[in-house]
Amino acid sequence: MKRKEFLGRLIGEVTNFLLEGNPLRLVVSLHQEDDGAHISFFDDQMRSEEEIKRIYNSLNPQKSRPELAEYYGLMAGHDMAWDARLKLIGWQIKHASVENSDSGLRIDLWLGSDAFKSEHFTLDKKEKRK
Repeated sequence: MKRKEFLGRLIGEVTNFLLEGNPLRLVVSLHQEDDGAHISFFDDQMRSEEEIKRIYNSLNPQKSRPELAEYYGLMAGHDMAWDARLKLIGWQIKHASVENSDSGLRIDLWLGSDAFKSEHFTLDKKEKRK
């Protein structure tokens, strides 16, 4: 699967999930490098801690299988529960973070090779700036 198709499917799946909440605002930010990418999603729907934990756990399964990303990507879009669809995304990425921002939910996805350093591509306000 080409990188453009892969990123498009991931963005489409997370966007579809967020649109289920009928947000008035939805923003997607993409930062690409040769060996990785960082995608951030922002909406205006605050979530409970329980829901954030459920989304986080779905996007960060115990075992990541990026070598099967194309197979999982082909399964995306099929009629299944959102938890299962988010797990399909989680098996294709390196890591995800999920939290409420000042105005709604924020989801960050990191993809890439082992050489890709996700800490260089974060919007996290809590990190220490030099």
